[in-house]
Amino acid sequence: MFKALVLDQVDGKTVAQIKTLDVSDLPEEDVLVDVSYSSINFKDGLAITGTGKIVSKFPMVPGIDLVGTVAESNSDAYKTGDQVVLTGWSVGERFWGGLSQKARLKSEWLVPLPAGMAPEVSMSIGTAGLTAMLCVMALEEGGVTPDKGPVVVSGAAGGVGSVAVAILAKLGYEVAAITGRAETEGYLRGLGASTILTREEMSEKARPLERQRWAGGIDTVGDAMLARVLAEADYNATIAACGLAGGFKLPTTVMPFILRNVRLQGVDSVMCPVERRVQAWNRLQTDLPATALGEISQVIGLDDVPEYAEKIVNGKIQGRTIVDLNK
Repeated sequence: MFKALVLDQVDGKTVAQIKTLDVSDLPEEDVLVDVSYSSINFKDGLAITGTGKIVSKFPMVPGIDLVGTVAESNSDAYKTGDQVVLTGWSVGERFWGGLSQKARLKSEWLVPLPAGMAPEVSMSIGTAGLTAMLCVMALEEGGVTPDKGPVVVSGAAGGVGSVAVAILAKLGYEVAAITGRAETEGYLRGLGASTILTREEMSEKARPLERQRWAGGIDTVGDAMLARVLAEADYNATIAACGLAGGFKLPTTVMPFILRNVRLQGVDSVMCPVERRVQAWNRLQTDLPATALGEISQVIGLDDVPEYAEKIVNGKIQGRTIVDLNK
């Protein structure tokens, strides 16, 4: 028997409860994992609170990230005792996820925990950190190097933004961080941001082209803010877009693309191929400052998850929230 957070629909509303389950309650997949840590992000918050239409069927165990030890395996890829990480693949949305002390999972969803990386550290990183690293890799592949000029990060106090700021700063980039919360300035400067911009100024409607300011950018917000970042992009800039916290629309023109040769690169971590995941996880071990993880992360227990899901949805959490399944 083990504990899990289970979402049910009652009278059309999502209800989250800690339940005691048996292994036989788990879906039939080829690897059984004893989960040590999971995490919750904005998408998890939407699912747990029922604020967004994230979950496609009920009952559902949410949690898009997990790390743990293989307890049983019917796959040649993994054996009992292997430490594994899972992020994405619609786990916690279409398939039972990580907010459970045990999980049955498809072997092709898993990535070996990088040698020398502590399980808790991997959840400080999680989907947010993986996405941030994929965005940095996209900038590098677009030719954005530290000598080209400042790089801007939107939603900088969130999970993806926090990790992106820390990685970029370590790699030598000059980082401008956009935040809607003035109280996070010290936190962002501690991660390495050299300039702090307000959400208000960066959400103002942009002309088709504005003054060139950014050699590159990582956007987690979308809508008017992404439109402004594109309008302010330098010639040959690459902007990596990975989120829509501010909306899914993009009120822009073709002008930045055809007159300034700007590249808008979409970044997806959910269905990202395993080979690229492994590359990104290895980069995270070397390029994400260990000192940043303490600043980025806080640890809670499974019982605390519903409360923190509300806080995340209401924009009251900065950085990463790790869930210790044995706390």
